[in-house]
Amino acid sequence: MQETILILDFGSQYTQLIARRVRELNVYCEIHPYNKIPAYGNEIKGVILSGSPFSVRQEGSPAPDLSAIRGKLPLLGVCYGAQYLAQSNGGSVEASDSREYGRSNLSFSDGKNELMKGVPETSQVWMSHGDTIKKLPNGAKLIGSTKDVEVAAFAFEGEKTYGIQFHPEVTHSIDGLTLLRNFVVGICGCDQSHTPDSFIDSTVSQLKAQLGDDKVVLGLSGGVDSSVAGMLLDKAIGKNLYCIFVDNGLLRKNEFETVLQTYQGLGLNVKGVDAKAEFLGELAGVSDPETKRKIIGRVFIEVFDQEAKLIENVKWLAQGTIYPDVIESISVNGPSATIKSHHNVGGLPDFMKLKVVEPLNTLFKDEVREVGKHLGLPERLLGRHPFPGPGLAIRILGDITPEKIRILQEVDHIFISSLLEADLYDDVWQAGAIFLPVNSVGVMGDERTYENAVCLRAVSSRDGMTADWCHLPYEFLAKVSNEIINKVRGINRVVYDISSKPPATIEWE
Repeated sequence: MQETILILDFGSQYTQLIARRVRELNVYCEIHPYNKIPAYGNEIKGVILSGSPFSVRQEGSPAPDLSAIRGKLPLLGVCYGAQYLAQSNGGSVEASDSREYGRSNLSFSDGKNELMKGVPETSQVWMSHGDTIKKLPNGAKLIGSTKDVEVAAFAFEGEKTYGIQFHPEVTHSIDGLTLLRNFVVGICGCDQSHTPDSFIDSTVSQLKAQLGDDKVVLGLSGGVDSSVAGMLLDKAIGKNLYCIFVDNGLLRKNEFETVLQTYQGLGLNVKGVDAKAEFLGELAGVSDPETKRKIIGRVFIEVFDQEAKLIENVKWLAQGTIYPDVIESISVNGPSATIKSHHNVGGLPDFMKLKVVEPLNTLFKDEVREVGKHLGLPERLLGRHPFPGPGLAIRILGDITPEKIRILQEVDHIFISSLLEADLYDDVWQAGAIFLPVNSVGVMGDERTYENAVCLRAVSSRDGMTADWCHLPYEFLAKVSNEIINKVRGINRVVYDISSKPPATIEWE
């Protein structure tokens, strides 16, 4: 039985971050909507209440029944969670006279309290709230204040229930991880045994029990998630795993051959499928980005289904679904202002008649990389930048032709190779080139040219939710631009995208 911290989600943008910080402490945790509290047993060691875009003063704001938790398990309310604990126990919450957003500093920290141990009086914390707790709840004592917010942290006397107005999960809260460690390890008593090796051992055992001698088919993409899923399944069922790697004609230059060789070198039972003609035939003349995505998704399923039918008695489809995909696909009345249905979650067409196995659906992306490292995946796979599922189709603005693909592959190859050679690749979260639907005048030799323009894009990010454009050295950009224009026939202009997300997105389509 795995020790677990239960996180109840009230819709905060930081909820996943709370979970990631708890996982950093080698403690397993799960996020559940506040209005769908799961049945649980002795495996739950403590509960964290998240923040929320709601105000506790609003009619219809989240108000869960905590009677089965309160006083029986350690409980920590963060921001909205703290305000809910205060208001529902005789305290008062009001619209703040001095709204606190961003960095602040504690002016009082009760170091004798088990939650605040090791959090200094001047510690920087991150605030994000318009309401504030004006009066402590009944039976609570003050354990933390800032200059503007007197009740920044409180504890109920005689029980392990706490509330904090600031966000310890955000890195701007300098001692936030110390506070979370105090709660999760010190107060809840978790033994910090959730490590990559323990995950591998338990998952392989579960897969063996779940799959037995059944055959499983897995679509490999060359990305981290499907690669790690493949290695775990190979460890569990060996040659009963059938991997399929499809070349849709929209991959990077030489990517199909290179990645296929890597997979074969890892001992995976993998088949490469050349489906370029099918994909490019269906995409001919199509310019709308959403239509392109739908065509690529449909053709991939058709090709994959055709290949899966060649495997006799295959029973399971494996997917590289990770935990954020699962969380984002849970429909809740309240949390998560935007709920999206992820392509990996519930996305299996009825006609495929296969059961689904998802060995990574409890892990965050950074945990997947750690597991991959412990499984012995090569760094060139583990450290790869994210690449869009539709591939270069959404980096070619407008219709897709074999010539545009050739040009973009060459441009992309020069850009990515240059980042690697200059030792800049690992400083960038995602990089690529975009083929623009414009021609521009240029001069080459004594001749006037009227040729295509491309845009280079490189961003830094933690998880892709927000991103900043990378401040690559001018000398580097000049060298790359010069090499592209000199070596790639059909290009006479290179530009660099200096837009951040938001307001722009990472990809152009």
